[in-house]
Amino acid sequence: MRPSFSILGQESGEDVSCASVLKVLADETRLAVVEQLLEGPKTVSAINESLGVESTLLSHHLKALRDARLVTRKREGRYASYALAPALLVRCKGRAIDLGCCTLSFS
Repeated sequence: MRPSFSILGQESGEDVSCASVLKVLADETRLAVVEQLLEGPKTVSAINESLGVESTLLSHHLKALRDARLVTRKREGRYASYALAPALLVRCKGRAIDLGCCTLSFS
């Protein structure tokens, strides 16, 4: 029996395995984006300024996080802002996120 992170798959009716969530978060840039979003929603330019990665690479990582339903995107005219997905926000405790199978802690 695989541990699942069912709260993230709730909207589509599918369970998301812990392994698939951890695979997405295994990339340092994606993990840094999640850490940035613990502070609240941010525009792509604010994330980019903070992390200093190439914009096309950042877009790729944001799409991977969106596809995994870890972040949400909100369009604001020409700009887009990102936030942690509501299902992930309810699992946040300070600077830590309970994934069900483990806890990610940012220090």
